[in-house]
Amino acid sequence: MMRTRPLKVALLGCGVVGSEVARIMTTHADDLAARIGAPVELAGVAVRRPARVRAGIDQSLVTTDATALVKRGDIDVVVEVIGGIEPARTLITTAFEHGASVVSANKALLAQDGAALHAAAEDHDADLYYEAAVAGAIPLIRPLRESLAGDKVNRVLGIVNGTTNFILDKMDTTGAGYQEALDEATALGYAEADPTADVEGFDAAAKAAILAGIAFHTRVRLDDVYREGMAEVTAADFASAKEMGCTIKLLAICERAADGASVTARVHPAMIPLTHPLASVRGAYNAVFVESDASGQLMFYGPGAGGAPTASAVLGDLVAVCRNRLNGATGPGESAYAALPVSGMGEVVTRYHISLDVADKPGVLAQVATVFAEHGVSIDTVRQQGKDGEASLVVVTHRASDAALGGTVEALRKLDTVRGVASIMRVEGE
Repeated sequence: MMRTRPLKVALLGCGVVGSEVARIMTTHADDLAARIGAPVELAGVAVRRPARVRAGIDQSLVTTDATALVKRGDIDVVVEVIGGIEPARTLITTAFEHGASVVSANKALLAQDGAALHAAAEDHDADLYYEAAVAGAIPLIRPLRESLAGDKVNRVLGIVNGTTNFILDKMDTTGAGYQEALDEATALGYAEADPTADVEGFDAAAKAAILAGIAFHTRVRLDDVYREGMAEVTAADFASAKEMGCTIKLLAICERAADGASVTARVHPAMIPLTHPLASVRGAYNAVFVESDASGQLMFYGPGAGGAPTASAVLGDLVAVCRNRLNGATGPGESAYAALPVSGMGEVVTRYHISLDVADKPGVLAQVATVFAEHGVSIDTVRQQGKDGEASLVVVTHRASDAALGGTVEALRKLDTVRGVASIMRVEGE
């Protein structure tokens, strides 16, 4: 039997995502009520610019006083889609203190202060849901947190930023340079006017922190995630990747050490074999590949951003939280019981593709090979091309630690026959 008294929802932010949340709540009101067991009512919308016309939203609900809205006491669920650290953090904790549960899409805040927010939610018997914070419409957090709760996740490998994937895909398929591909992404609306958060990996790093924390039942903060941007990726790198049967993606990689005693989380460009499912992810789409003991390999794929896709994830959380409110219960909170140490990048073991500019003369290869051997880095393949006294030497290693590779490269730079290190790229997905 459906309850007639509505559950009241406060919406913080009414931009691209927030306006879609409000629209879906209105146009799908009957379906949402049937799925929840009670109607949901948009009780207030907090914005910075109240004069802006917002189609389909009752202007009487619009306010600039977000604090007063979350303090009302009759609000059941606060939906936070304003982003950033403050005032979002204060508004969320205030909502908990005044009896509301929270649905958020705020990856930056959750990556930085997720533990404190979870603790605040638990202290006030409230829910904190955030499916939309990672990979847009793709159901990912709930499967990791609930569907795989009885399994042991060993690795999460994914493309979690649509802007960077669009740029790298254009470079791969058209031969465009980085700046040319970025300009096209900006013109099409895939990249912000300031694309730093995307192309330097900050956005993906925040998502990696969230995913690692859930997957490994360990608190992983943004500062724990190693990050490299993609601005240095060149057409030459793609040419080398193709010669190896690979392409290049900006990957978020969260993995458990082989001995199970620690975890790592990192974001960087990497070569990935064309045979790997992630290699076929095109345009602005996202995909995440999960490897676990019992389930084996799972892949989650779909649009990772955009108003409607992200709003879909928000509404999914809203339905779950509202059901919990009706039942007088809360859903899963933070699971950090494993408390595994988070290792630094130096301990990460992977393959490497190194391109060197060297003198084109006898003995160079032997010198380079000796340096690799002295640092305990085994060589898989070597390719050398020379002309007019100069040459390029491409070395692909077997698996080695980042620390060992770093020492190798430092020693290579000291060789008289090595003119420079043109590029270093990790090879993942094997």
